Amino acid sequence: MQNSKTFAPLRHRAFLVLIAGSLMANLGNTIQSVGASWHLTQAGQPADIVALVQTAYNLPIMLLGLPAGAWADMVDKKKILMAALSVMLLASLLLAVLVQADAAGPAAIIVLTAVLACGVACIIPAVASSVNFVVPRAELAAAVALNILGFNVARSFGPALGGAITSWGGASAAFIANASAYALVIALLWRWRLPPAEPKPKRRIWPVMAEGLRFAVASPQVRNIMIRGFTFTCTGAAAWAVMPLFASQTLGAGSFVYGILLAALGSGAVIGAASATYFRSRFNAEQIIRASGILYGSGCVLVALNPGLIPILILLVLAGAGWVQALSGFAVAGQMWAPRAIVGRVTAFVSSVTFGGIAIGSWLWGHFADAHGIATAFLVSGAAMIVLPLLGLILPMPEHGPATPIDDTPQKPA
Repeated sequence: MQNSKTFAPLRHRAFLVLIAGSLMANLGNTIQSVGASWHLTQAGQPADIVALVQTAYNLPIMLLGLPAGAWADMVDKKKILMAALSVMLLASLLLAVLVQADAAGPAAIIVLTAVLACGVACIIPAVASSVNFVVPRAELAAAVALNILGFNVARSFGPALGGAITSWGGASAAFIANASAYALVIALLWRWRLPPAEPKPKRRIWPVMAEGLRFAVASPQVRNIMIRGFTFTCTGAAAWAVMPLFASQTLGAGSFVYGILLAALGSGAVIGAASATYFRSRFNAEQIIRASGILYGSGCVLVALNPGLIPILILLVLAGAGWVQALSGFAVAGQMWAPRAIVGRVTAFVSSVTFGGIAIGSWLWGHFADAHGIATAFLVSGAAMIVLPLLGLILPMPEHGPATPIDDTPQKPA
């Protein structure tokens, strides 16, 4: 019965097409990330430079989160998706050409990764906002969880596939595969339509952004969600930031093993996302976030001890499940506590601070790993994650939001 509730949103064709396109785009993103990180690792770049790939990917999502959310509430969502995907396709092709010409230094890789991330920043709120209009409100939590599940299915298969592609054809092959994925998504969305929406008066973007920002800051529920999301991802970003160096230096392995390590995290993430609805029905948000942080942190601490490849893969599966169980909780909470009229902006703001935590954390942990070693970065990050749930004593996660909109006007909460 619970499983049928989890997958109920797939009955709606508009949601099915949207989720399939999101899955394919995320698959391409993960393949590109493996190619970019391994290209810098193979070139002998230090930990702080390699970690900048994660910063370059996540920082634009943080900085553009609010304006992208405003655009999602103001502009036709399909136009946003198609424009962003077109720019991302061109950036991926340019990366492939530069690598093939042996002209892709760290600056080119990082800058073009940031361009790709700008596209992702526009896609995230457009997809999140679209979900609100293609499924009934009663199925919204399950739809959000399925969107996150699709993201993590891509993170499960994408890294292993990216590692295999990179081992076979180098980073340029990974970038071409990414561009091909974007082209397929554009074709898939070509005939996709949202249900007709009521016409809205044209407004300037700054007042629209300010409206969403005022609500997010004034709402104690949304404010706590953002703080908890930022601290969770910033503290736990070490594993994502220095994983290529962990594979090459600590394990002495190549790009394929690096892809398998990320695939283990992604496989756990699939488990976490698929079980999110189940746990939401049995535990409150604070209990889920606390348990997720402890599970993820414990996995990182044990991985730092280097118990061997097979135990490491098992531990990363468990850590990935904890990581995404928490991220799913932040995303669902943000949508459930946002009035429908400004859901694009509120969810974008929640997403921006969550990804901002990864961006800033990756930069900090990259410097830490460069100074103290890769294994030490894993160990300290994991230990901090185990302690982090104490923050819930003063900034608790809000209870699961209501199944009906809390309000359709973005007034300051009481």
